[in-house]
Amino acid sequence: MSSILIVDDEPQILEILSSYLSKEGYHVITAEDGRGALELAATYPLGLIILDLMLPDMTGEDVCREIRKTSRVPIMMLTAKSGEVDRITGLEIGADDYLVKPFSPRELVARVRAILRRMGDFQALSDIVELGDMIVSLRDKSVTKKGQPLELTPNEYRLLTTLLRHPGRTWTREELVDKVLGLDFVGSDRTIDTHIKNLRHKIEDDPRQPVYIKTVYGLGYRLDNPDKTRG
Repeated sequence: MSSILIVDDEPQILEILSSYLSKEGYHVITAEDGRGALELAATYPLGLIILDLMLPDMTGEDVCREIRKTSRVPIMMLTAKSGEVDRITGLEIGADDYLVKPFSPRELVARVRAILRRMGDFQALSDIVELGDMIVSLRDKSVTKKGQPLELTPNEYRLLTTLLRHPGRTWTREELVDKVLGLDFVGSDRTIDTHIKNLRHKIEDDPRQPVYIKTVYGLGYRLDNPDKTRG
């Protein structure tokens, strides 16, 4: 069974969250600093990381960046910073969710359920799809472009595969938020624009002139197959 890693330097928060998540049947491990978190992340099979941004030895952002070098495990950030810029920064470096302190433990548990449910939906698929010069393996959740592996965050991967299920269909921001971030996501639907921007930088030769993910002005986004477009 995959574990949930909680990283926070406040013992009371570790105790409360561990108690709530354990009662839900999750296996919980904890760390009080960034280096301890990285060590545990490299040792245990993790289903989710709950990561405080204010740690004594390194920032949560740096921990997230290090983890993203080798893993797409979902990461939920905890922070006292509530500004939009802070949330966007967290999403851009690979976070999947962002919860501002103080928060309700019940809300956190609900968000954990939603994230793991979304991950489970995609784990059930087992196909390989070729799209232009990309190959998307739904079996092992990997994406390659021109034979080179792409490092996508879980949200970027879910966004790509959601669009991939219906090539040529235009998705509204609201629909993509529901599919990728979950029905219980709290925040602006413009959050999806950040994920689109990050994904384009990874899959497009020129993000300013995308051939895969097209903007349908006034409506949303769609995924095109460049081979069919050229034909």
